[in-house]
Amino acid sequence: MSPPTVPARAGARHGWVRAAAVVLAAAAVMALPAALGLWAAGAAGLPDGAYPRVVAATVVAAVGGSVEVSGDAGVFAGARAGPTVLPLSVTLAGALALGAGFLRPLRHRAVVPAGELAGWAARIAVLWSAALTGLGLAARHTFAVDVGSGDLRDLTGLFDAAPEAGFAADVPLTVLFGLLWLAGVLLLALLVARGAPLPGRLLRRQESVRPAARAMLELLLAYAGAGLVTGLVAAATRGPAAATFALILLGLPNVAWPALTLSTGATWDGRLDGPAGLPVPHVLDELLRCPGVCAVNLRSLAGHDGWMWWLPVPAVVLLLAVAFRMAVRSPARVRPRQHALHLAVALALTVLMICLTGRVSAQYGLSVLGIGDLGGSLSGGLFLRPRLWQAVGLGAVWGLAAGFLGGLLAGPVRRRGRVEHPPAP
Repeated sequence: MSPPTVPARAGARHGWVRAAAVVLAAAAVMALPAALGLWAAGAAGLPDGAYPRVVAATVVAAVGGSVEVSGDAGVFAGARAGPTVLPLSVTLAGALALGAGFLRPLRHRAVVPAGELAGWAARIAVLWSAALTGLGLAARHTFAVDVGSGDLRDLTGLFDAAPEAGFAADVPLTVLFGLLWLAGVLLLALLVARGAPLPGRLLRRQESVRPAARAMLELLLAYAGAGLVTGLVAAATRGPAAATFALILLGLPNVAWPALTLSTGATWDGRLDGPAGLPVPHVLDELLRCPGVCAVNLRSLAGHDGWMWWLPVPAVVLLLAVAFRMAVRSPARVRPRQHALHLAVALALTVLMICLTGRVSAQYGLSVLGIGDLGGSLSGGLFLRPRLWQAVGLGAVWGLAAGFLGGLLAGPVRRRGRVEHPPAP
């Protein structure tokens, strides 16, 4: 009898080759929607072979990496650009692929030693760092900006001020933030997967954490799925289809997940300047074009489109559904008030994540001799940010109510930990 053979076989199941396969698969899964979305947005026509480098920059941005955008328009002119946005469709695809690849070798096991789990995660982290380094080095390019015809072209030609735009990833920061993102993804994978093994010391904590964490994952995926269906219908009936597909492939959760916070009564502040339109519902594009800072909430949206008053209905239905499923997955000894507390904490943290990742900020422009953009055709800006603590507080209140009702609805359902007493003779 040789006890060491079991750990050796376990290590072989998730060694360096398997870690490389997980990392390569995740990178490919992220690159595919990024490439297709950018192609639908027209990035394939960028000059000087910039398209594959823009794809690399999009993947870097999706994991929280640092991509700096710069502009140069010669001695007599200046250019500015500063986007801050996470392409959450790419982020979500990579997170699901990494989580599935991380958990696959651990399936069919109830308990895993902490050292073995840490070693498996470390292998993925080392190779993920190498992949991020390569992507960061590829994510840099500079190309000329077409200013069109007219006075602006004449002035830029007269003063040799042909504008250029460029971007470059900060490789050390990209690796750092990418590793933090990876750690969060692997931790969440362990929390939401019902059959994932845990170290023995953590088994007692899973009953209060896992059902709520999985409920939040299902809620986010349900909103993303609803957004996907809405986007496909809009692409088929309204158009423009290319812009809609670009939004779906690059930033679908950027629209769908904030809709959850709006449905619970939260407010986002924003403004849109310039000629560029937003590939989002038309009502939001109209609302953001106001003289000052615009408040985006149920009331203001319904002022442009009365159908927006129906937004809370799917939120109520989905929250009750995931609350019921959370309660059914929990042991029968857990009381409705405990379900309420668990879901309140989980939903508050989920809303916090949505608010931190859903912020949008972008500024761009060109000035010649300091007189600003001529004609306003190459200048504009966009920002959208939540009222953070209001949104988190409302999420906690909704979680309390949904968790309590879900616990009550799950009461008649037979669950784990319930003992059926035989009838007395």
